[in-house]
Amino acid sequence: MNLIRLFLAFVVLVHHSWPLAGVPGEPHFAGDTLGGWAVAGFFGISGYLITSSRWSNSLGSYLINRIARIMPAFWVCLLMMAAFFAPVGYLVNHGSFTGYLTSGHSPLNFLISNSLLEMRFYDIAGTPLNVPYSGAWNGSLWSLYYEFICYLIIAALGTFAFVRRSRWPLTLAFLVSVIAQANVDLIGRLTNDNFDVVLLLRLLPFFLAGSTVFMWKDKIGFHWFPGVLSFLAAFVVSSTVPGWGVQASALFVTYGIIWLSTVLKQPQLVAKNDISYGVYIYAFAVQQLLAVFGVHERGLLFFSILAAVMTVPLATASWLWIERPIMRRVRSATRKKRPSADAGSLDDSHPPGRDIGRMEPLRVVTDPIVG
Repeated sequence: MNLIRLFLAFVVLVHHSWPLAGVPGEPHFAGDTLGGWAVAGFFGISGYLITSSRWSNSLGSYLINRIARIMPAFWVCLLMMAAFFAPVGYLVNHGSFTGYLTSGHSPLNFLISNSLLEMRFYDIAGTPLNVPYSGAWNGSLWSLYYEFICYLIIAALGTFAFVRRSRWPLTLAFLVSVIAQANVDLIGRLTNDNFDVVLLLRLLPFFLAGSTVFMWKDKIGFHWFPGVLSFLAAFVVSSTVPGWGVQASALFVTYGIIWLSTVLKQPQLVAKNDISYGVYIYAFAVQQLLAVFGVHERGLLFFSILAAVMTVPLATASWLWIERPIMRRVRSATRKKRPSADAGSLDDSHPPGRDIGRMEPLRVVTDPIVG
């Protein structure tokens, strides 16, 4: 699935080009942006692969692998924001580094406050400034927190033998998550409009759709006719059911994507190297840095292409020097403890992504960025 996830990561980059360049008119479908649909795809794929990993590992091994997959690269990304991107932006706007280390939302505070995935704030020392989308260096990172919550949900459900043995508990969980989204206004009132609950309810159906597809895969298989039909069904459901149609289509979207992964040919280089996570976590910051230097004024196409070209080396470095070595070491250690615990491939938990507000918080806090 590396090729599909890489494609989705670049879709998120393209989605962000509109707001980060200050250009209106981004395409929408069924109330969601390009980035919102890409994040939905990420969560569906993740639900499928993460459930496979949980069902094949003890709880301890599963959690260790999940933390190793998502956290180290995330921490390095935060460090890059504080040590490179923000200082450059601060220097361009202030002419010196005076006050950078002690300004409100200081670099150290940024690292500490956001270290556990939940993004408390997105600016560093008030930067980026004088850009179309100011006050956020990396709006894409917000979705990782909800991704990890989904990991914990599957971790908990996997402790029950009947959930592992029967297809119906996770199928029911998916249906309940869609019903919850359909009643999100009521749930919002009951939770005092807790924004975490609202965002989780938007994303959880896709993750659980992936889990459900995993549970039924041996029964239904992946074939071209239901694969094509699933995309058509997703189009009809999401475009005709207001409010919660997108979540109701999650099962169809996820099945279609998984089927697509069985027929698409991907280059060996992509098959062996999953840089999609790196693209996802660095693209937004690269785009903001380009905007600091006014590159966005040269048009959306040039802005997007240059951002993609500059993001790939960072994503590749993250994969080669952080993600892959750490995962190899962790998998080696867990194999020694439990030789049979071998599931959960190196790349089985990329997030996605997420781009979201309505699936994407673009205006952090009040209008979060998706990504």
